[in-house]
Amino acid sequence: MHPAAGAGRPDPVRAARRAYDDVVTPTSRPPATSGSDVTPASGTPTRRVLLASPRGYCAGVDRAVLAVEKALDLHGAPIYVRKQIVHNKHVVATLQARGAVFVDETDDVPEGALVVFSAHGVAPVVHEEAARRNLRTIDATCPLVTKVHKEAVRFASEDYRILLVGHKGHEEVVGTAGEAPERITVVENPEAADTIEVPDGERLIWLSQTTLSVDETMETVRRLRVRFPHLQDPPSDDICYATQNRQVAVKKIAPQCDLMIVVGSSNSSNSVRLVEVALEHGATASHRIDSVDEIDPAWLDGVTTIGLTSGASVPEILVREVLAWVAEHGYGQVDEVVTAEEDLLFALPQELRRELKAAGMSAATESAEAESAASLPS
Repeated sequence: MHPAAGAGRPDPVRAARRAYDDVVTPTSRPPATSGSDVTPASGTPTRRVLLASPRGYCAGVDRAVLAVEKALDLHGAPIYVRKQIVHNKHVVATLQARGAVFVDETDDVPEGALVVFSAHGVAPVVHEEAARRNLRTIDATCPLVTKVHKEAVRFASEDYRILLVGHKGHEEVVGTAGEAPERITVVENPEAADTIEVPDGERLIWLSQTTLSVDETMETVRRLRVRFPHLQDPPSDDICYATQNRQVAVKKIAPQCDLMIVVGSSNSSNSVRLVEVALEHGATASHRIDSVDEIDPAWLDGVTTIGLTSGASVPEILVREVLAWVAEHGYGQVDEVVTAEEDLLFALPQELRRELKAAGMSAATESAEAESAASLPS
C-alpha cells in the first residue's frame, strides 16, 4: 500500500531523522527561564503551556480507525477486530459503542464473520487461521509496519540472521518475528545487545519496531556493532516518521518544561517513549495520562511551564480537554511549538476500498477525529 502523497514529496522518514539530529541538546540550550518569561508588572513568571506539534494521530492510526468506521458504515454491527485496532482506550471505547467487538484471537470470531486486523500487523499464521475459518478480513496494518514485514521476508530469504530491535510481546514485534521465526532474534534494549548470542559466520542485519525511542535504538545498534562489526543497516529507517517527529517536538520543548504531560495509553509504546524522551532531554517531571481525569493537581506545585503532547494513537479531543483543565488552573497562555508539518495520508485497505466502491460509498482517507487534530481549542 502506498501513501496518497504527491509526486516529488520528500521521504518523511528521512526528513524526520534529519530533524531529530538537528535538534539542540539540553546542554546547549539556554536556561528554561529567561527575561521573556517574566511579567514586567509583577516580576512573577508567566504560567504557560508549550504545546508540541506534531502530536496525536499519525497516518497509519487514522487509516486503521477509519477502516473500522467505514466497515461499520458498510456492514453494520458487529464488526470484529483482532486486538485493539490502535493502542488507545478512548478510541477502542468509541468504536465499541458503535458496534466493534474486540477479540484476542481469530478463534474468538464466529466462522464466516468479518474481522479487521489491527494497525500493528499480524504474523502469516494469523492470515492462515482466518482462511481456515472462512473469515472475511480487512488488513488495517500500517503500511510502514508492512514495510518492515517485507524487509524481514526478504532478508530471511537471503539467509541473513535478523536482529529485530523491539519489545518482546508487543503485537508489532510478534507479527514481524512471525514472518521468519527461525531467522529472527529479538533484541529488547542496549543491555540485551551486550548478551545476545548469534551463530558464528552468519550474515547479520538489524530491523526495528516502528515505535521505539530513536536514541535508545541507536544505542542498541551501536552496542550490537561493537560485538558484530559486520552488522548491516536496513535499507531505510524502520522507526516511523510520526514516532520520530513526536520525539523531535518533545526534545525541543523539554528543557523549558517544569512538567511534561503526555496523553496516551499505557500499552502505547510510542506514548511511553515520549515520557522517557522528555526526562532525558531536560523536563523536570513527566507523566503519561489516558485522560484529563488522571492529572494530579499536586503535579502543578511550583510549575511555571507545562509541556503537552500526545502519542500517535491519541485523538485531539483528549488534548483539548487537558488544555481546558490547565487553563482553569491558571495556565491559559498556550504557545504551540511546531517542529515539522505532516500531511501524509494512507489509502484505505484495498479490500475495503473495493467494497465501498461497489456500494457507492466514499473511501475518503481521513477520519472525523483526525480532521481537527492540529487545531487549537477555540
